[in-house]
Amino acid sequence: MNGMEAVIAGAIQGTIEWLPISSEAQTMLYLLNSLHMNPQTALSYAFYLHFGTMIAVIIRFREEFIQILRNLRLDYKPTRIILIASLSTAVTALPLYFLLKSISPGQNSSTFTLLIGGMLILTGIIMKASGTSGKKEMDQMTDKDTIITGLAQGFAILPGISRSGITMAALLAQKINQETALVISFLMSVPAALSIFLIDFGTIRLIPLQTAFILTVSSLFFGYISMNVLLKIAKRTPFWIFCIILGAVTILFVLLL
Repeated sequence: MNGMEAVIAGAIQGTIEWLPISSEAQTMLYLLNSLHMNPQTALSYAFYLHFGTMIAVIIRFREEFIQILRNLRLDYKPTRIILIASLSTAVTALPLYFLLKSISPGQNSSTFTLLIGGMLILTGIIMKASGTSGKKEMDQMTDKDTIITGLAQGFAILPGISRSGITMAALLAQKINQETALVISFLMSVPAALSIFLIDFGTIRLIPLQTAFILTVSSLFFGYISMNVLLKIAKRTPFWIFCIILGAVTILFVLLL
C-alpha cells in the first residue's frame, strides 16, 4: 500500500464511519477489490482504520469523556452504560472475531465480498424493522436496554454489519430518543474500537509504521470534518435504503465478474 492508497482508505473510513452503511465493509471492498489484498490482511487494515476515527470521537466528545473519567462509578449513568455495553459486546464480538480470523488467508476475496453484501442487506432490514425514535433519555435506559444494545454492537465485527446502524436500530427499537441514541452510539464506539485494536494487535503491528501513520491521520481528519455534516444528514435520511442498495450492488458485482 502506497501513501495515496492509504489516504484513500482513511478517507473512506472517516467519511462513512458515521453513516449506518458499514465503513468496515466499504474499506474492505476497496482493499479486496482495488488493492487485491487477501481477506486476512484486509480485515486487519479495516480494524486498524477505526483507530483514527476513535480519536476523532474522543476529540469531538471530549467533555463527555472527561466527565466519565471523573465519575468512574456505576451510579453515574454514562459510565454504567459504557461498562455494561462493552462487556455485552465482548460476548458476541469475540466468538465472531475468532471465526473471521480462522478464514484462510488464501480464501477467495469474492466469498468475502459476497458476505459483505449479504450483511449490508441484513443491516438495512434490521434498521427498517427497528421503527422510529422514542422518548426515552439516557437516564431512563435500563441495564436490559444497555445489554441488548451491547450484544447487538458485537455483531458489527462482521464486515457489512454497520456498528452505528446496528446500535441505532437496537436503541430505537427500545424507544430511545434519536438524539440520545446518536450520542450513546458514539460513546460506545470508543471502547469497542480500542478493544479490537488491542485484540488484533499481533497482526496490526505488521502494518508498516509510515502506512499506519497515514491511515490514522487520514481517517482522523476526514472523520472529524465530516462528523457534524453527516450526523445532520443521518437524522433525516432513511439510510436503511442505502444499506440494501449497496448490498445488492456488491453481490451483483461479484456475480457478474
